[in-house]
Amino acid sequence: MTQQKDEMSFLDHLEELRWHLIRSTVAVLVIAVVAFFLKDFIFDTIIFGPRKGDFITYEMFCKLGQFFNYESDFCMEKLPFSIQNRTMAGQFSVHLWTSIWAGVILGFPYILYEIWRFISPGLYENERKIASGFIFIASLLFFMGVLFGYYMIAPLSINFLGTYTVSQEVANQIDLNSYISVVRSSVISCGLVFELPIIIYFLTKLGLITPTFMRKYRRHALVLVLILAAIITPPDVASQIIVAIPIMLLYEISIFISVYVLKKEQKRKAKVE
Repeated sequence: MTQQKDEMSFLDHLEELRWHLIRSTVAVLVIAVVAFFLKDFIFDTIIFGPRKGDFITYEMFCKLGQFFNYESDFCMEKLPFSIQNRTMAGQFSVHLWTSIWAGVILGFPYILYEIWRFISPGLYENERKIASGFIFIASLLFFMGVLFGYYMIAPLSINFLGTYTVSQEVANQIDLNSYISVVRSSVISCGLVFELPIIIYFLTKLGLITPTFMRKYRRHALVLVLILAAIITPPDVASQIIVAIPIMLLYEISIFISVYVLKKEQKRKAKVE
């Protein structure tokens, strides 16, 4: 089977890739259809959850502020802004695209599985054996990032931007698409950022990254992490620190992963020689 795939032409590889993409798309669409009919739960419970004053993140920061005798902006029954739709097909469009994105997020493990099936014929036998572990760890990291984005980044962004005013004369009436965009970008960006250890794993195997390189440029990485945190969070120091800490922890974990991969590669080359 491996030999046949090695002898496949470029067009044959494209044909195989096409079928992997088709199966991934079908999986996403099936989940999207289910999400489409779970409209009340998807929107009222999940997406509009961070808009409610009793959201778990707000309660946590409120109690933390009370513990330190600090008047917190998170202690409010309801955030002082309304969400509106200003186009005829706006709500249907949001419903449709939100269902599709739900399909992408929940179908992420299967998408990874199809990607792995496509690239695995070009790997060594022992590398193909770790497929299940790779898919599990990559999916776990992605969903951890999604949860971090939903419970930390999205509420902090919504609370800050939704309550920010330049004057009492201006009322915050947030467009539906704008609100959904904040939640979606927070969740997906964190999900992808949490894939850093997986990315470092493959970059190390390709010889593009080494542990020495990562340790040498640790300070530069910290600056980049702070810049990234400033981009995906509201412009306040506390939010940026909350985001920067787990990313730096992932960076340190990635160094250990790089060390492990490099040692494995050196042992393999030594056996070959």
